[in-house]
Amino acid sequence: MTNNSSLFRKKSVDKILHDAEQADEKAGLAKVLGVRDLVSLGIAAIVGAGIFSTIGLASFNGGPAVSLLFVFTAIACVFTALSYAQFASTVPVSGSAYTYAYVSFGELFAWIIGWALILEYAVSNMVVAISWSEYFVSMLAGFGLHLPAYLTIDPGSAAEAYEKFQVAGGTGTLTVAEREAAQAYQTAPQLGTFRLILDLPAGLITVLVTALVYRGIRESRTASNIMVVLKIGVVLLVIFAGAFYVKPENWIPFAPNGVKGVLSGVAAVFFAFIGFDSISTTAEECKNPQRDLPRAMIYCLLICTVLYVFITLVLTGMVNYQELNVDDPLAFVFQRIGLDFMAGIISVSAVIAITSALLVYQLGQPRIWMTMSRDGLLWKRFSRIHPKYKTPSFATTVTGIVVAVPALFFKMDFFVDLTSVGTFFAFILVCAGVLYLDYTGISKQSRFRVPYINGQLVVGVFFIIAFGYTLSTGTLPESIGVKPLLAFFWLTWLVLSVLAFRYKFSLLPVLGILTNLYLMTELGTSNWLIFVVWLVIGLVIYFSYGYRKSALAEGNE
Repeated sequence: MTNNSSLFRKKSVDKILHDAEQADEKAGLAKVLGVRDLVSLGIAAIVGAGIFSTIGLASFNGGPAVSLLFVFTAIACVFTALSYAQFASTVPVSGSAYTYAYVSFGELFAWIIGWALILEYAVSNMVVAISWSEYFVSMLAGFGLHLPAYLTIDPGSAAEAYEKFQVAGGTGTLTVAEREAAQAYQTAPQLGTFRLILDLPAGLITVLVTALVYRGIRESRTASNIMVVLKIGVVLLVIFAGAFYVKPENWIPFAPNGVKGVLSGVAAVFFAFIGFDSISTTAEECKNPQRDLPRAMIYCLLICTVLYVFITLVLTGMVNYQELNVDDPLAFVFQRIGLDFMAGIISVSAVIAITSALLVYQLGQPRIWMTMSRDGLLWKRFSRIHPKYKTPSFATTVTGIVVAVPALFFKMDFFVDLTSVGTFFAFILVCAGVLYLDYTGISKQSRFRVPYINGQLVVGVFFIIAFGYTLSTGTLPESIGVKPLLAFFWLTWLVLSVLAFRYKFSLLPVLGILTNLYLMTELGTSNWLIFVVWLVIGLVIYFSYGYRKSALAEGNE
């Protein structure tokens, strides 16, 4: 362990395991999850709002070629998942990348990752809750039930539509959705100048799922398993039924907006894959985490990647990609070809399926807070375990409030852009952490290890080839001007080439770092600005509380 006053003081693997055992003796979490349950939770998170909602936007931007983006993103996630799996088998406790960073890089980096994951989980769940609301309202409409429009939309969208309606001088130039939003604004009850407009279903489902998660891991597991079976059934139904209506001419051109169009969907596509991280947050509720966590992560990624690629090809084959900029693409394509009964089945199923994704994210975030609280970096109440339900009760309640309130009042587009920055950052540190485990010899304690491929020469050779080709095209200065992070990407690759040659780095973790970092360069400026603001707030909390109260601080051990 490092100096107790250092910002980079580390927790040893032995100490982390000892702390977890002590917590178990006091009021531990219930150990009930097997590999099948973990795969189910992973699929529940990965095949959620991404496949039922954001896949439409990604296909609209990238065309049929977005299926290749899912493959590329999955490859990045496989490298990362192998690294996660090694850490999970070495440090089988809750906390995910936060705990892994504590072992590898020290407390400050652990705090930054933990704080970033809090944002990612909360934001992801807001997207899922809003997406659930859209499908739920659509499902009710299919049964002839209509909620007041002002209770099913965020205030910003309604106000924007009404302003557009006034400028246009009528509804002629407005889309159907904009007309409905403008009408919601006009019909909303008023209290002075305040209009009562909120997405009530999004808030209510968050509260209900939080209540289920609060009651226990067994109940959450059972509900998740049931919903996953239904979800996979619906996805397979769409693939096999839709295959009969595929028109190959819809796949031409395959990449209508080029590589730029395909990569513009990174935030929407990657959002689908961050769910496998949530598996590692349940480590202390696994029967055999060192064996089952690595298996579950790999199984999840393989299953979900195949499903995403096939469903993207079917969607873009059934209708032209230009028609897919909708919130409910799976239901939409069947409505478009006149199979309304199929669209109805999908809408009903989507409501249940998206609920399972919401459940898993609500399960993951409190356990990260709980682990940070145990380490003294957050208030002790966050590590309180309910004596009857064996769940982190206070942290779960706070998670429900943090997700439900914004889901009532904000647009989904705003949140989708925020879902990836912190997660990419966490993934990069986990991959780098495996290099640290190998360097220090801690990997010898790992029940599962990333397959070793000597990257001593390969990393540098590929750098020379890739950088040389980019220079020859003459596009490097322009690309860096548009995406300044590309300069950092090339610099990182150069540094890794030198370090790989010197220390014989394992190739797969290095590839994980580079692919995640490259995908980060595709994210918009607004993502980074909000992430930096969030990070500053987190650092203020750390230095005013966590640094002094840390279990590793002088006198607190």
